[in-house]
This record gives sequence, structure tokens and C-alpha cells, in this order.
Amino acid sequence: MKKLVTALLTSAIAFGAFSAAQAGEIAVIVKTVNSTFWQNVQKGAEAAMKDVSEHTMTFQGPAAESAIADQVNMVENAVNRGVAGIVLAPSDPDALVPAVKKAWENRIPIVIVDSMLADGAEQYYQSFLATDNKKAGELAAKALIDQIGTEGKIAVMSYVAGAGSEIGRVGGFTDYIKNNSKLEIVGPFYSQSQMATALNQTTDVLAANSDLKGMFGANEPTAIGMGRALKQAGKAGQVVAIGFDGNQDLQEFVKDGTLAAIIVQGSYQMGELGIQTVAKLINKEKVEKNVDTGVVVVTKGNIDKPEAKNVLY
Repeated sequence: MKKLVTALLTSAIAFGAFSAAQAGEIAVIVKTVNSTFWQNVQKGAEAAMKDVSEHTMTFQGPAAESAIADQVNMVENAVNRGVAGIVLAPSDPDALVPAVKKAWENRIPIVIVDSMLADGAEQYYQSFLATDNKKAGELAAKALIDQIGTEGKIAVMSYVAGAGSEIGRVGGFTDYIKNNSKLEIVGPFYSQSQMATALNQTTDVLAANSDLKGMFGANEPTAIGMGRALKQAGKAGQVVAIGFDGNQDLQEFVKDGTLAAIIVQGSYQMGELGIQTVAKLINKEKVEKNVDTGVVVVTKGNIDKPEAKNVLY
């Protein structure tokens, strides 16, 4: 049956665009499958598939966010097997452009989520759904300044240099700090989205900077590693830390005071809207080019309230 569907899809490409009634595979390709953030994106995508039951969905991603070549291969393979549409969270703004262009050339609609592609690639995809990462980074910086004031030393624990979300998020954070305080920034340090790497880097930063007042952990695995290092060093609650994303580990760090706040994206909404948007494109319906999926600043004071529960996972 799968071979039949693939054959039909390949035939459809050969004759031009998919018809509105053409059933087929929607390929969701994320940065890594080994993260609860992306697993929550998957939950949102699966929920949305209930309303587009004429299609099937595949969900995949590399073992690590830094495995960019693996992700490129996944997109190319999806194009080669003639999928009906693609929802993609690109790990690198430049490396994924040729594969996305290939999808465009094959008239496969593509929705980009979470991280932008390089300037000039806008023509190859139809919609971009993401957190306004610059605004999210600014919110993190404001939350930190509110806690520690405008003087002293802080560290930035980042993830993959050059990733679209990282550029906006860490850029927004550092610009806000520079423009609104006299705080000295140590870093950024890049964990490659590996929790153990972030833990070791944070341990080293704490040891080398006994006067550190604050820290920012810019994504889920980085923030978890940062939180664990703070606890191991006996600095939890002493060094004010702001994390990013909202899995169970990070929620516990907020509740016990290891983290003063977490900036949480609408990851479920990203998956849900991604499927809804690509389904509209397959049916030749118009969609918005850019959609902000939003963030919530979660603290001990609001973690049990509806606005936080709607985004935590």
C-alpha cells in the first residue's frame, strides 16, 4: 500500500502540482527527535492530523541538532519519495536551502517552523511559523535585569551557533542587556544542544567567575544542563538563572528556585499550526507568510495558572 501511495505521488509530481483531493504523506522533519520540545511539537502535529485524515504523517529528525547533514538528507529523501507537503524546522539557515529549493521545484508545499532560513530563501517556502525569538530573548533579558539589576557579570549559555532561532534569541537577549544595563556578558558558550556539554560548560563558567550574578540558558537541553550544574555547585538560587523552554525538568527547577523563570514557546501550537497550514497549502488555500506562535514567561508565581499550563509540557 505504501509503495502504491508513493507511486501515485511520484506520478502526480510528473504531471504537475498535487490536486486538492490528492491524498499523500505529510513529512514533519524537526531538528532532533531526542528532545521533549520536539516531541511536544509532534503531539501538536498528531492532534491536527485528526482533521486531515485523508493524509498520513511521518515524523523524523536527526539524533542531534548538530547533525545537519542528516537533516538535509531527510528533506531530500522526502522530496524524492514525492510527499504531499513538508513541515520543516531547519537546524541550519544555509545548509537546508538547496533541499527546500528542491521541494519548491517539485511543487511540494513547505512550511518552515521555529528557525528561519537564510535571506533570499523566502520564495521557496510558503509560510514561516515561529516564536518571535528576538522578542523572546528580550523578555529573558528583562526578566534577568528585574532580578539582579543593571550592574555585574552574567553568562550566556547558548546552543548551536548560527541556527536561525539562536541568532534571534541570543541576539535579542544580548542587545537588550547592552542597551539597558551595564552588565558584563561572559560567553556565549555553545552546547550544541547537548545537556552534558552545557552542564560541563556551566560548571567551568561558575568556577572561573565567582562573582557571576546571572545566567541565561537559551534552549531546553542547555537550560537543563545549566540548572543541574548550578545545583551541583551549590549555586542554585544564588546565581539568578533564566532558562528557555518548558519541559518537566525545567518546571521543577522553577518550583525549587534553581531557575528564576523560563521563557516557554508554544511548541504544541507549532506542530498543530504546521500541519493545519501545510494541509491548506495542499488544498490550494491561502495562508499567512509569517505567524508568531508566542511565548510565556513562567515563574514560581504563575506556573500553576492557565497561561502557563497551556504551554508547559
